[in-house]
Amino acid sequence: MERYDVTIVGGGHNGLVAAAYLARAGLHTLLLERLPHTGGAAVSARTFSGVDALLSRYSYLVSLLPAQICSDLQLRLQLRSRPVASYTPTWRNGRSTGLLVEQDEGSRTADSFRDLTGGDQEYAAWRAFYAEVQQVARLLAPSLTEPLPAQREVAAQLGPTWSWLVEQPLGVELDRRFAVDTVRGVVATDALIGTFASMYDESRLQNRCFLYHLIGNGTGEWRVPVGGMGAVTDALLTAALSAGADVRTGAHVTAVEVDGAGAHTTYSTHDGEHSVDSRLVLSGVAPAVLDDLLGRSSAAPRPAGSQLKLNLLVRRLPRWRSGVDPRQAFAGTVHVAEDFSQLEAAYDAAAAGRLPDPVPGELYCHTLTDPSILAPDLAEQGHQTLTYFGVHTPAGLFANDGAASEQAVDRALAALDAHLEEPIRDCLATDVDGRPCLEAKTPQDIEAALNMPGGHIFHGDLQWPWLAEGSPVETPADRWGAATGVDNVLVCGSGARRGGAVSGIGGHNAAMAALEMLRRA
Repeated sequence: MERYDVTIVGGGHNGLVAAAYLARAGLHTLLLERLPHTGGAAVSARTFSGVDALLSRYSYLVSLLPAQICSDLQLRLQLRSRPVASYTPTWRNGRSTGLLVEQDEGSRTADSFRDLTGGDQEYAAWRAFYAEVQQVARLLAPSLTEPLPAQREVAAQLGPTWSWLVEQPLGVELDRRFAVDTVRGVVATDALIGTFASMYDESRLQNRCFLYHLIGNGTGEWRVPVGGMGAVTDALLTAALSAGADVRTGAHVTAVEVDGAGAHTTYSTHDGEHSVDSRLVLSGVAPAVLDDLLGRSSAAPRPAGSQLKLNLLVRRLPRWRSGVDPRQAFAGTVHVAEDFSQLEAAYDAAAAGRLPDPVPGELYCHTLTDPSILAPDLAEQGHQTLTYFGVHTPAGLFANDGAASEQAVDRALAALDAHLEEPIRDCLATDVDGRPCLEAKTPQDIEAALNMPGGHIFHGDLQWPWLAEGSPVETPADRWGAATGVDNVLVCGSGARRGGAVSGIGGHNAAMAALEMLRRA
């Protein structure tokens, strides 16, 4: 029987962060990963047969990974800014046009707002709104790697912003702030990535998603990891191994038993079944998966993802009907069919069990920022990678309809084609067997590949990053947002109180709670 201080179940990026912190603190740490490699959703892959292009297959950009974690773990990782924040193609009075927003907003952004809206009022409203959001980010970002603050403290810090950000549906505030449908839609998109909700949903799930997408490192900027998302995992794996953590891949955990004083973890590999005892277990898998491992039932509904992920390799970037330079428009996030009214119509259709038409979503061209993920010959020939993230495509739409996935791809690409001089399919490269370089991932595909229940990329609904009034604060796990209801088991993955996205925050905070607990013992 092997014995460790801590066993970590799941080798995604959060599990690796936790392993690195705990091993650096001198704890005997074991990490078990079901797949033959670490990284979970934060991986790069040569997706297309015979094509030397590394695509960030599931997750794609980095915002919430704190600089503190990069510094603490001495990560050899380069995150590169994109020159353009977003481009949103649309039509006005029969004319193809669009809204271009620079990363560092200047005259080009102001001119684009003026051309689209007919004046300067909407851009002034935009600047005032995001100045307020930036203040929220500066206030809240440092707290993400500290014990959870109390709700009343955060409310006092945020002042009047608290009311519209937390207490009412976000759509109400966007209606008040912005007059133009397209502008309102661009703002709304950050509330919907990985989240199935109307902008007027009383649960304010969309508000929580919006908050997380805009507070990373106090700026909310989404950056491209040089070398692809796999470079993030590689850096974290190096940190964990260098610190002395024992990392085992191909190790499928089948059960976790606890007795109040310790934990017993059973896992299987190619050569049979194994067991390990430890003082604590940290879980990087989804809470629903952890419930199964613990053999306990849960009253919580099963998570259900709501995204359509497309990975493409094109021989050239397509031309836009609006005449905007493709290398500029594709350099940031491209919002497709994401006017506010289109987003709400898509939600209504999906909630009624119908596939939206058009399917709204966002495109990212990583190679314009980081050409290193392409073989030199492909880069010289003008090839580019494109990643599409469709919203309001819940798992239920694909559950009993074998043709729904293909239909969703067709509608997503048609929405993009409406603004292009040439169909995007005409620009696709082909693999070694002559097949178009296009890969689609529904929530069911993500669940099958990554064991994320329902294909939910956050492992479940996001939670406010503070303690609600009356919440327990008796244990380190409570204070750090890592409690599972089992004394010896902490959650360190995306299902943690401040989980979601590629941040490492869940791993950091569970490690801090574990260190407090073991030092007290």
